[in-house]
Amino acid sequence: MSGNKVSRQKSCHHCKSRSTSTPPDTSTIHYENFWLYRHCSSVQQSDRQAQKAGQLFSGLLAMNVVFLGSAFISSMIFNHVAITLADVWILLSILKVLCLCWIIYYLLGTSRQPHAVLHRDSHAGPIWIRGSVLLFGSFSILLNVFQIGYSAILIQCKSRVEIVFPSIEILFICTQAFFLWHHSKDCIQVQHNFTRCGLMLTIATNLLLWLLAVTNDTIHMEIESQLREVEQRFAGKALFFTSLCNETASCTCPNTTMCKIFQKGYILLYPFNTEYCLVCCSVLYVMWKNVGRRITHHHVPHIKPKFKLQGVVFGPLLGAAAVIIGICIFMMYQIQATGSAPNRQVFVMYYSYYIVLLPLMSVGAVIGTIIHALEKRELDTLKNPTRSLDVILLMGAALGQIGMCYFSIVALVATDPRDLLNSLILSYSVLLIFQNITQNVFIIDGLHRQPSMSPGKEEEMKEEQNHEAHSQRRVSMLELGQEIRKASLSYIHSYSHLSWKRKALREISFFLVLCNIILWVMPTFGAHPAFENGLEKSFYGYSTWFVIVNFGLPLGVFYRMHSVGGLLEVYITA
Repeated sequence: MSGNKVSRQKSCHHCKSRSTSTPPDTSTIHYENFWLYRHCSSVQQSDRQAQKAGQLFSGLLAMNVVFLGSAFISSMIFNHVAITLADVWILLSILKVLCLCWIIYYLLGTSRQPHAVLHRDSHAGPIWIRGSVLLFGSFSILLNVFQIGYSAILIQCKSRVEIVFPSIEILFICTQAFFLWHHSKDCIQVQHNFTRCGLMLTIATNLLLWLLAVTNDTIHMEIESQLREVEQRFAGKALFFTSLCNETASCTCPNTTMCKIFQKGYILLYPFNTEYCLVCCSVLYVMWKNVGRRITHHHVPHIKPKFKLQGVVFGPLLGAAAVIIGICIFMMYQIQATGSAPNRQVFVMYYSYYIVLLPLMSVGAVIGTIIHALEKRELDTLKNPTRSLDVILLMGAALGQIGMCYFSIVALVATDPRDLLNSLILSYSVLLIFQNITQNVFIIDGLHRQPSMSPGKEEEMKEEQNHEAHSQRRVSMLELGQEIRKASLSYIHSYSHLSWKRKALREISFFLVLCNIILWVMPTFGAHPAFENGLEKSFYGYSTWFVIVNFGLPLGVFYRMHSVGGLLEVYITA
């Protein structure tokens, strides 16, 4: 106590001496001693606690909705008498109506409040993501139109719910696509908890729509393959095949052109609906993370590189060759595989294309990773929810293909790995695992690098720095010329040393972009050799293998599409 009094007296004496000698300096005022500052600090701490509580509550809401919907869908699969597809559709329609109400309220109410959107995340909702939402949303709308037309033709054996559900789905897709296109970058500053709950409810609804689409796709593929097997075994026995069709499907499509168009269009466009749901979930999750976020000037990127097709030659040429060859093989595969008896040679050709392409992609990714290590660009350590989500999605979506490959490896090694087709599928599975890992490392490493400035920008900054330095020092003209010459030689040396690295990164990135595009197109538009070759199916059983493939295949397609976006970011920042 006596020590505190002495220190207080000394501080007071010091304050009096300062007040008598010099005027107070307002620039050195310690604001932390004021009550207002301490009160604001406690408010900031309580604000962070409220933010965590709101995220926890909205996450629990989404978890319960997902579990409830998953229970409905699982009950429909295992006990389709008690819980029918119509019951699942009714539940999902209720969820979609609730999401529509919240989205309309956000568009007309929340986002128009004063100081509602003070900040916008420049990394969130890039143009390729929003373009994917519009593209897949358009195909999903067309899919639902085909479903309505198909159900209307078979109205005598279809329920009215099968027409109402796609109609609500069309309205939901249009509203959600408009919402994500215009507000995916918002960092909302009002009604935090209500906005978080609305976003999480929309994410849960999209996840359930994806789960239903996967299970329905499984059922359709199973019926189609079973009918094809029966047609092969009992060729010419039309009566037996017709009776089996009547057993597996409650009503068949009449022999009319319009019904066949609706049926084929529905099967062709079905994968786009699964991709649309996954893309929407990723964008909505970033919006959920940005609720209440305040972006300082340190988070605003000073460099905004644009996409320019300059200085790249070999990457586009090799990638275009891979795309053209892939399209030719895909068309030949579709012609052969859609026939009554798929030829064994078409599978050999399909897997041989992958065995040639995947090592090239892996080598390119490994070289790009080595160049990243040699380039010594600074790491971008700023908090970025979009980049964090990109990394999670790349790692999570790759598990779909990697899991399928390991199941194939076990089945093929246990049966007959020396057979030509089996050895090709085995090599394909091993190479695909290695390619996914190397590509993920390359993309993630590139996303965490600071963008490189163009040579023109660097030259301007060096000239400005040199001009400022020389103007401050007032050196002689001879010394100035010598230093400029040294700086120019140093710049030419550094640029020639770095240019080949940047050029190589752009070549590799562009090549991988085109390769991932063709590897996305082939399974998306119907090339599913895992359904057709019958090797894994005979080992694991029909139902088990179809569950594995239909959960892994959409994730694999989503991985290729998301890799394209990540590789474009690496290309631009290089």
